[in-house]
Amino acid sequence: MSDEAANLADVRARIEAAARAVERDVAAVTLVAVSKTHGVDRIGALLKAGQRVFGENRVQEAEAKFPALKAAWPDIELHLIGPLQTNKAREAVALFDVIESVDRPKLAAELAKAMDKEGRRPPCYVQVNTGEEPQKAGVWPAEADAFIAACRDEHGLPVVGVMCIPPADEEPALHFALLAKIAARNGLAIVSMGMSADYETAVRCGATHVRVGSALFGARG
Repeated sequence: MSDEAANLADVRARIEAAARAVERDVAAVTLVAVSKTHGVDRIGALLKAGQRVFGENRVQEAEAKFPALKAAWPDIELHLIGPLQTNKAREAVALFDVIESVDRPKLAAELAKAMDKEGRRPPCYVQVNTGEEPQKAGVWPAEADAFIAACRDEHGLPVVGVMCIPPADEEPALHFALLAKIAARNGLAIVSMGMSADYETAVRCGATHVRVGSALFGARG
């Protein structure tokens, strides 16, 4: 068994235990393997172990790796989880199956245009800056409801969920609870939250998607 396969088994077991602790169905939790900076060989090891959902931060890096991987493994689901520049909207719509980082009106407008041109409508999540950190992407919580409505009603985006990256130095459960409330009051079924350090907490707080990198691939050099 490869290191990646062993790590995958461990992470899946931890997700299952966290779900069971709060009487959730583990099938309701999707593991997104964050493969940024890792090569196709290491991604391939996870594919061989049964992982199919992956997350990348940059369009250009994903374009270099995933077209060939998708040709070989057609059931891959690729998520864009990093900030998206408006001039990369069309490439993102063409390659990614889910766009998790919709965070501003200009990007929403560009994504809508790109979807019309490409004839693809990948599901979108609105990124919420739950910690109101100026250096981070995402709409602030007080603006989330209006932005979600604008994405749906003005731009016609297929918004199905929300995502967040809590501040590193704060209790993540508070941010996860806030994000889950925003999702619930907007009728959104998907809540993407939790990374390698806190994905078990996220599962206990209702995450439907957890984005795990270093726990699967090891620390980046």
